[in-house]
Amino acid sequence: MSSHPQDSHHTTRKPITLHRLRELYASGEKLTMLTCYDATFARVLDDAGVEMLLVGDSLGMVLQGKSSTVPVTLDEMAYHVRSVAAGNKTAWVIGDMPFASYQQSPSQAMQSAAVLMQAGAQMVKLEGGGWTAETVHFLTERGVPVCGHLGLTPQSVHALGGYRIQGKTDEAASVLRQHAKELSDAGAAMIVFELIPSVLAAEITRLLPIPTIGIGAGVDCSGQVLVLHDMLGITRGRLPRFVKNFMQGYASIDEGVAAYVVEVKSEQFPDNATHGY
Repeated sequence: MSSHPQDSHHTTRKPITLHRLRELYASGEKLTMLTCYDATFARVLDDAGVEMLLVGDSLGMVLQGKSSTVPVTLDEMAYHVRSVAAGNKTAWVIGDMPFASYQQSPSQAMQSAAVLMQAGAQMVKLEGGGWTAETVHFLTERGVPVCGHLGLTPQSVHALGGYRIQGKTDEAASVLRQHAKELSDAGAAMIVFELIPSVLAAEITRLLPIPTIGIGAGVDCSGQVLVLHDMLGITRGRLPRFVKNFMQGYASIDEGVAAYVVEVKSEQFPDNATHGY
């Protein structure tokens, strides 16, 4: 009998719904998310058992070679959402709301969310706290599932002074706690925590009634996400310490992705000592 990681996933998986994600969260099972930008990888990730495919505006850097996510347009996001949706069978598809597509007003956010939902997204993700709570409430009242994003918010990288750990001071941690509660109260179905101290992420995760998805935020989040090209070991240049190359020790991308699912669910990844802050 083969011991390959992908054998743990049944190809007959029923489509992942928000209700199913909430069931998994309530049962304590860790949730898995990876970025995805095209139909072929959508099929690979879906077959490997990844629950959520994030069509991230990280495509600006990964696919387009830009220095940040800021130049990515809504039309470009919609194109990649359509591509992912075409290859996906059962995973939950999340579309990133790109820079300047939701900051102007809640009604602008609704129009942008409609573009992504009509392209095949089942949920939209937007960055930031404080002012975003009103927008999240506006969207969720109108039937648009929303994922928040706190900590390092790449669209605000220039204002944040670069790609730095967020929430390190008592004051900054207090703001993150408040923003997370506000997003949850406004109706966000989950929140991504990027590059924040593991202890803080664990504390907020315990306080919230919704899943938290960590990227550089420690093992105690409700689930994990990585940029696909980072975890496949093909991104060039210096990578953050929270990244692990899941191709090491495996002969195929399918096996590497399946190993990611296994390690997240068994809490082998991330290791706070190695990948945390």
